[in-house]
Amino acid sequence: MSTLIGITGASGYVGGAAARHLAGAGRATRLIVRDPARAPRLPHAEVAVASYEDVDACRRAYEGLDTLFLVSATESADRVQQHHLTIDAAVSAGVRQIVYLSFVGAGPDAGFTLARDHGATEEYAKSSPLAWTFLRDNFYTDAIRTMFGEDGVIRGPAGHGRVASIARDDVAAVAARVLADPRSHVGRAYELTGPEALTLAEFATLMTQATGSPHRYLDETIEEARASRAHYGAPEWMVDAWISTYTAIRDGELDRVTSDVPALLGRPALTVAEVLSGRR
Repeated sequence: MSTLIGITGASGYVGGAAARHLAGAGRATRLIVRDPARAPRLPHAEVAVASYEDVDACRRAYEGLDTLFLVSATESADRVQQHHLTIDAAVSAGVRQIVYLSFVGAGPDAGFTLARDHGATEEYAKSSPLAWTFLRDNFYTDAIRTMFGEDGVIRGPAGHGRVASIARDDVAAVAARVLADPRSHVGRAYELTGPEALTLAEFATLMTQATGSPHRYLDETIEEARASRAHYGAPEWMVDAWISTYTAIRDGELDRVTSDVPALLGRPALTVAEVLSGRR
C-alpha cells in the first residue's frame, strides 16, 4: 500500500518547511507546485506540476498518493471553488486522506471573512469520501510583523482585543508530525495557537524591543480603516478581509490559547518575542 505524501504549495513557506521536516525523517513525498523551478530540492521527494483550478493536472499529480496536505490557495474571489476542485481531484485520484490547512474559528459566522472560506472548504471535505484532518491556525506572528508600515505603525480597528498568533515554523512542524502518521489524526481538528494572546499594542512593544526602532499600534474606526487602504485600489471583498483581520481580534474571536501545539510537538509553542528575535 502506498504511503506517499503529497504536499501542495511546496514552494511556499509552510508547505516547503513541512516537506523539509518529512525529508529529514526519510519520508517519501511528492511536491506539488505551479513552477517546478521553485520546488525545494529534497531527498526522497519527487515533483509534480499542478494548479488548483486545473482538475486534470491535479488528478495526475495526486495519483498514487496516500495522504494529501492541502495548503489553502492564495486569497481570491474563487478560492472556495478552487478548493472544491482540488478535493474532487483527490477523490478521483484515489487519495485516502486530506490534511487541510484551515483557520481558527472556520465557519459561516466567522468575523474574519476569509475564515468563512475555510469553513466552506472543511464542510466540502467532510462531505467527500476522504478521511480528513484540519489544522486550524491562528494568524501568523510572522505575518503580523509585516503589517507594520515603514513608519513603524500598525493600523486597524482591533481596539484592545488580543490575538494568540502562531509561528509559521510551528505550523509546519505540526503539519509534518500529522502527515508522518496521518491515520492517528483522522477526524481531528486542531486549533493551532501561540502560547500567549497579545494586544497589537503589546505586539508593537515587542517589535520595538526586537528591532531597536519605535513601533506602535494606531486604533482606527472602520471608516478610517477603509480610507487608509483606499490607495491600494483593491476589490471590496479584499478590503473587507483586511479590515476583518482587525475586527476579529477586537471582538475576541482570536484570543483563545490552546495546548494543541505543545501536545503535538512535545515542546512549547514559540512566543512572539522568540519569533521576532529570529529563533527557529
